[in-house]
Amino acid sequence: MMPNKQTDILFQLIQSLEKAEKRNFKLYIKRNSANSDLKIIQLFDALEKLPEYDEVALLKKLSSIAKPQLANLKTHLYKQILASLRVLKSDENIELQLNEQLDYARILYNKGLKIQSLKILERIKEIAKANGKFNFLAQVYSLEKKIETLHITRSIQEKADAIVAESNEVSQRIYIVTRLSNLALKLYGWYIKNGHARNPADEELVKKYFQENMPNYSGVKMEFYELIYLYQSWVWYAFIRQDFLLYYRYSQKWVDLFTAEPAMIAVERGHYIKGLHNLLNAHFDNRNFKKFDEVLAQLRHFSETPIAKQHENFRVHTIIYLYSAVINQHLMKGLFQQAISLLPAMEEDMKKFQLIVDPHRLFVFHYKSALMHFGAGNYDICIDYLQKIIQQPVDLRIDLHCYARLLHLMAHFELGNQSILESLIKSVYRFMAKMQNLTVIEEEMFQFIRNSFTIHPSKLPNAFKQFLRTIKQYENNRFQTRSFAYLDVISWTESKVQNTSMAHIIHEKYLASKHR
Repeated sequence: MMPNKQTDILFQLIQSLEKAEKRNFKLYIKRNSANSDLKIIQLFDALEKLPEYDEVALLKKLSSIAKPQLANLKTHLYKQILASLRVLKSDENIELQLNEQLDYARILYNKGLKIQSLKILERIKEIAKANGKFNFLAQVYSLEKKIETLHITRSIQEKADAIVAESNEVSQRIYIVTRLSNLALKLYGWYIKNGHARNPADEELVKKYFQENMPNYSGVKMEFYELIYLYQSWVWYAFIRQDFLLYYRYSQKWVDLFTAEPAMIAVERGHYIKGLHNLLNAHFDNRNFKKFDEVLAQLRHFSETPIAKQHENFRVHTIIYLYSAVINQHLMKGLFQQAISLLPAMEEDMKKFQLIVDPHRLFVFHYKSALMHFGAGNYDICIDYLQKIIQQPVDLRIDLHCYARLLHLMAHFELGNQSILESLIKSVYRFMAKMQNLTVIEEEMFQFIRNSFTIHPSKLPNAFKQFLRTIKQYENNRFQTRSFAYLDVISWTESKVQNTSMAHIIHEKYLASKHR
């Protein structure tokens, strides 16, 4: 199969470059390459102008390059672009700076200049310690111990003892950080695949894994990286279990780490924006309207700072999290029509970001867009968005696949498409049962929609009242109301009972909450 925009890594890299990066690459090549290497500039220019990767079109543009040469030239060009970026970006990234200095220390050591090498290692240690880079410190101590062990450097015994003690402390910290980061990653991976715990068995499985893999950190002075992965582990543990209060508490602790150490925002801006994103989600889940607006303002302010704009990856993810928050803000206030007016600009940006945005983010964006159109009564458009999820393989966010199909069924119910409803009910029910995603709420919904076929229109309002009484009794049961985290079934039913729009019902609830 011919490589395309999604699979050709060189094309992806070139398309991701900014103007300054492209200009720097050209200068770098002219300074560091032989005349024969200038062919890669021709290849670079040709790839930059292609709207999508097409090898046939590429070779037509490059008459001086034969097809057998292309693979080697592409590999060479890829390496040279990365080398130029390393030079350009070294001042912007602490890890790149540290690695550069460690390379210098190794070069000096290999030349026999051991004392100079040790002096550089001392400076590196100070920077690494200040930024909590314990994994990097392990490499520094390894080289330092090698020099001290193999060569006479006139070091005193106290220094050797100090190196051993510091090395042991770093090893302990690395162990704890590794255990905690593994735990956080595994829990997050579980959520990305399955969503919230579907039943007590799911919860018990997650609880057992959490307890068994939480390292013993008693007696250890927890610092930034230990704490951030500890809080992340608790965040995902609470979120999976739909313990939204606990989710809020640890999301707040996550963000508070950066408030206490603001210099770490530049070092770990990815963790910072993710923390703000989770804190916003926690306020959304708990319907903390005022706090939500405050944190959204904080994220907006950060998005305009040089730190947020410095790297394309973080700039894009900050924008995506802003979009997510703005959509949630409109969803919980019932302002569906206003949110819909913002969608075209958001979708345009999503297309621009397609090389950076992961499928999970797109799934969530499509689902939230569908919810807004459903709430606004645009059921046909809602179905179009849901099809973007339903047509994808079921290997990511099983929960969204399930509730996309349920919402798809409800949209057809609203449209009165009786001819397909019966078959839809069967297929959606089978799918959700297969994915072990059925709760009492979904069972009642399927039953209600199925029974509605035989109910006279004049008696439908009373049927909705009875349905509302049935589902409200489960309102405080976490496992039975799992669907409420994906779709506000109660507000939808109340809109039918009161013969008004779903948007009106939700907005009235928002206004009432402001006076409590």
